[in-house]
Amino acid sequence: MDTRLLTTFITLARTGSFTAAAAELHLAQSTVTVHIRTLERDLGVPLFDRLPTGAPLTDVGRRLLGEAETVLDAVARLRSATGEDGPVAGRVAVGTPESLCATRLPAVIAALRTQHPDVDVDLHAAGTEECVQGLRSGHLDLALLMAEDAESPEIATEPVAREALALVAAPGHPLAGRARPAAWADLAAEHFFLLEEGCAYSDAFERRLRAAPGAGPRVTRFGSVDAARSCAAAGLGLTLLPATTVAEHLRDGRLRRIALAGPPLADVPVRLARHRRRWAAPATRQVARALVRHLAQAGEGDAGHPAAAGEA
Repeated sequence: MDTRLLTTFITLARTGSFTAAAAELHLAQSTVTVHIRTLERDLGVPLFDRLPTGAPLTDVGRRLLGEAETVLDAVARLRSATGEDGPVAGRVAVGTPESLCATRLPAVIAALRTQHPDVDVDLHAAGTEECVQGLRSGHLDLALLMAEDAESPEIATEPVAREALALVAAPGHPLAGRARPAAWADLAAEHFFLLEEGCAYSDAFERRLRAAPGAGPRVTRFGSVDAARSCAAAGLGLTLLPATTVAEHLRDGRLRRIALAGPPLADVPVRLARHRRRWAAPATRQVARALVRHLAQAGEGDAGHPAAAGEA
């Protein structure tokens, strides 16, 4: 069987659209149609329903999708075995929260370019749910998740680091100049700028806010760290972000930390995630090792130097 047909099958299953699959595969839409018809004829079953709204998998198509992925993984392993002793090369897609993409990963990419110049890393800024979906669909090879727990039957994770969080506001905010720490009840009527739903620590923070006595906070969600940080710096309210993303603003006085009464905000674990059944190419394995090594080292450096994590 022509493995190109399986590649087209898997891509169409993921995108749900002949047009989108053709664009992703850099093929004419008519070629995608021919590939799917050929595969359906070879197997003797319909794999997709052709609907005006897209091309969803049939029941048998869903059952065969995992088998097709297994075949392509086996082919990739076979091809890779011929070059195991040579230079590691390939392209690796990594999903990651925007905060890590901006603060932690440039050093990892720089180290990889020195050690494995033929390995290219494509970074995709995304939240936890989008990263998990990307791993399931095969769009991503690896993902970094900032969540307490993201294990599933399909996705395996391992903790690699922890990120400190900072609750901050502009220096002129009433809570910024207080001598005593703010209680959760003090935050009940404030305006907060948090990252979009699906950001695990933002979701947990909002739940805790709304559980406070007399809670009625105004919460605006953004898909951008910069947008949330800028609104807080402009004096419009408070934001909760990884400390690394506000370190410069704290040092130059554009933001100030808001001290909370009671237990401090817990650090957020960073987990490296991958698909349990999908084979990892040598390039993917090298990128995973680099992520584990450099993120752990960065976390140790922050622990020893509080200013690096945004203390002011």
